[in-house]
Amino acid sequence: MNDDRILEMRKFVAPEFVFGKDSSLLAGQYAKNLCVRKALVVSGPIIKRSGWTDRVTDSLAEAGVDAVLFTELSPNPRDSEVMAGAALYGQEGCDSIVAVGGGSPMDCAKAIGVVSTNKRHVLDFEGVDNVPRPCPPLICIPTTAGTASEVSQFSIILDSKRKVKIAIVSKAMIPDAALIDPVLTTTMDASLTAYTGLDALTHAIEAYVSNASSPVTDLHALQAVRLVSEYLVRAIREPDDLVVRGQMLLASLHAGLAFSNAILGAVHAMAHSLGGLLDLPHGQCNALLLDQVMDYNFDYAPERFTDIGRAMGADISPKASRERQKALVLGAIRGLKSEAGVSETLSDLGVKPADIPELTAKAMDDPCMITNPRQPSKEEIARVYEDAC
Repeated sequence: MNDDRILEMRKFVAPEFVFGKDSSLLAGQYAKNLCVRKALVVSGPIIKRSGWTDRVTDSLAEAGVDAVLFTELSPNPRDSEVMAGAALYGQEGCDSIVAVGGGSPMDCAKAIGVVSTNKRHVLDFEGVDNVPRPCPPLICIPTTAGTASEVSQFSIILDSKRKVKIAIVSKAMIPDAALIDPVLTTTMDASLTAYTGLDALTHAIEAYVSNASSPVTDLHALQAVRLVSEYLVRAIREPDDLVVRGQMLLASLHAGLAFSNAILGAVHAMAHSLGGLLDLPHGQCNALLLDQVMDYNFDYAPERFTDIGRAMGADISPKASRERQKALVLGAIRGLKSEAGVSETLSDLGVKPADIPELTAKAMDDPCMITNPRQPSKEEIARVYEDAC
């Protein structure tokens, strides 16, 4: 790191958060502290069946807070679902939102919040700093270890007409509180654990090499890389080990604090396009694109990528050639993916050569591309998609 980077002006935003076993049981207390009378609880049907949603609504009830449940949302929350949630929020006279779930419920909850306070369609807020008025009081309670939406200023929503995921990025969507409870991640199956863990890794890597990174985001990013490298495979193999689950949730938290402030890069820009067109899980898209994009970006931030390789445990000599350093870093990424059971390609998910021009065009318009260390051409992004097939 250049010594003079410490003098560069940077902002860092984060919500209040409580991390630890049974922190989700504080939902009622935090809602009461925020003077909440009636909360819209945004969750998903699978989370509801797991019992985690009831755990939170029971806590709200004990604190004297009424709750209205909204679970009519998809794994990739759609614009129409956001608008339906906002309509329910208004009809029921809610004054706050509590999100329980992975990235989908939390992103949907944030979008419902900005629609409710700004009285406009959710797609109007696409891009960076386009939200005039902040959300109503918002409490986020994650049930996965990867998206870190509970601490970020991002909301990713599927534009149903254009078939692309849009990014809404604004400090107006930073939650008022995040209750980060490892207990709630114990019901993730092996594939969800793998994909969300690799999502956290992607957040950390892209934040570390972002052209908007800072000494503060660097600390969080590298610690996230270390934790994912050490604990992801264990979390897949030992799903009931609460300490291991806690370490992965901590990794997700570190990565979220990093990327919310340093933003992301080409992996996310391409994944938003891919997930929107084919309605694929976000973590899976990131996992399949990560090493291909790193290969493309490597020569534009070689020292930073080498730091990442060392944080993953790769033995990289300072005297190694650039080609050797690159091979070891990519080997570490691909080795972890293999151990996590992630071996499919984009073509395995249904991506066809005819899809690549549309995928490329949408990826190039994504705001995450702005902070990628290398500014690509359409032809270069198309080749990365082709290589990932």
